[in-house]
Amino acid sequence: MTYAYTVAASDEEAARFLLQAQFSASDTEMAAVRSQGYTPWLAQQFAAPASTTGFDWLNARGYASIDSTTRYFDNGYPGDYMIWHQLMTSSDTVRKRMALALSEFFVVSLIGLDFSWRSHAIAAWWDMLVANALGNYRKLLEDVTLNPAMGFYLNTKGNLKENSKTGRAPDENYGREIMQLFSIGLYQLNLDGTEKRDGSGNKIETYSQSDISNIARVFTGWDFDQTQNVNTLEPVNNRTIPNTAFTRLPMRLTAANHSTLAASFLGITIPANTDAVTALKMALDTLFNHPNVGPFFGKQMIQRLVTSNPSPAYVARVASVFNNNGTGVRGDLKAVFAAVLLDDEARGPAGLTQSGFGKLREPMLRLIQWGRSFGINSARGSWKIGDQSDAASRLGQSPLRSPSVFNYFRPGYVPPSSALSATQSPAPEFQLVNESSVGGYLNVMQGIIRNGLWVSAPELPNNNISNANNGYDITAAYTAELALVLDATALVKRLNLILCAGQLSAANQSLIVSALNATALTVSSTASAKLNRVAAAVLLVMASSDYLIQK
Repeated sequence: MTYAYTVAASDEEAARFLLQAQFSASDTEMAAVRSQGYTPWLAQQFAAPASTTGFDWLNARGYASIDSTTRYFDNGYPGDYMIWHQLMTSSDTVRKRMALALSEFFVVSLIGLDFSWRSHAIAAWWDMLVANALGNYRKLLEDVTLNPAMGFYLNTKGNLKENSKTGRAPDENYGREIMQLFSIGLYQLNLDGTEKRDGSGNKIETYSQSDISNIARVFTGWDFDQTQNVNTLEPVNNRTIPNTAFTRLPMRLTAANHSTLAASFLGITIPANTDAVTALKMALDTLFNHPNVGPFFGKQMIQRLVTSNPSPAYVARVASVFNNNGTGVRGDLKAVFAAVLLDDEARGPAGLTQSGFGKLREPMLRLIQWGRSFGINSARGSWKIGDQSDAASRLGQSPLRSPSVFNYFRPGYVPPSSALSATQSPAPEFQLVNESSVGGYLNVMQGIIRNGLWVSAPELPNNNISNANNGYDITAAYTAELALVLDATALVKRLNLILCAGQLSAANQSLIVSALNATALTVSSTASAKLNRVAAAVLLVMASSDYLIQK
């Protein structure tokens, strides 16, 4: 595919690209993008080696130990520490950004996992998304289906075949959601993502209740693979606790529990008595090859990375790449993500002034950007950043903690009683916005930006302990910013570049500079006073609408 914008002509253009492709934009990265061009730089990142897995990090921190006091096997908080560490520190940032986008399409949430070693299970789920982020959608769909965390979350685990004597039928939860959310959506789509209509102008549903009931038969007979279990007796409660191996093994088939009935759905029939592995392949192949997948999946990836309201032409271009990467391969995610990021609509200057272009930055992305932009570090390696879901006292969003399988927000959400509602323009992330979340974000970021994150017993992995080492273990360095602290104009100019890709208005820059200069600062001022100015500047930029709306 030929693109009109292949190189970044300025640091601002490089930063804009980087903030869509990953989490932050450093001076070194901006220089690399400018010297290499968008496509070569992206290809280099796609080829970068994967960093330490979340599962291995948990083990290295001691979270796989079986202890009656820490009870890691019954707690989800190590999973929070794991994912924040992954997002804040991993070197393969493009791959991690793509995986985070996938985690909002294929949703499993720590909130919905209630079994031993749930933190390891969510880590294995995350690692699976990372491993597949630049692979093929068809393999990803199968790995999602057989993942134990997904199996528990949407009831594939232990799903039994029908029983005519008792009236039992297979659970339909996963059969419904794999169609509605993970592949084809509710309505038939044109290549450009617009909905097809029948002769009466009505939307055309992609599947029926019969399709759900039939495809549900395919997802029977699977359960946790516990063949590698090594059990330990936990003496206080006299419980037998397995090791963590089962949490990252694909679910295992028990053939006797798999439905033997024929399954007819989406225009195909899997014959009666078809073995489970063949039936699964037929079902996933059918979904994978459905014409809806390209526009349904592609549009949501555009929404996560670039803009809430892509034009139909933009969606069609990305969907076409999903259908054929140029060499006859369908579902090439590397090609799809490249198409999303390199498209003229993403790279061209028109979007900077176009009403309705861009997206509200998700709260979790704001915190990740802050950390990566300003040299965040955990002095004792704790990385104890916990659940940030509470809107009043935290960010109002935490990775891998969606409130439901429908993600934190719906892709078609339109804020009511707004200018966007007049044109029915979706702005999904605004579903997180309310009076509590606006105030909560500002309050929590004010403390974090200035002081860092408070950690109890940072030298120890568990969270239910306090000691003399309690303190701000996770802090930002602000090295480049402190070097500019005496020049408020230069400081704000830098923040405008690395946080906003140069999109902070001249009026807002002037207001922030004036606010900073209202408190006198000299070379002999205390380190605390200098840090206060940097923190105030960062907070004011990150509170501005020019920052909150990413274009």
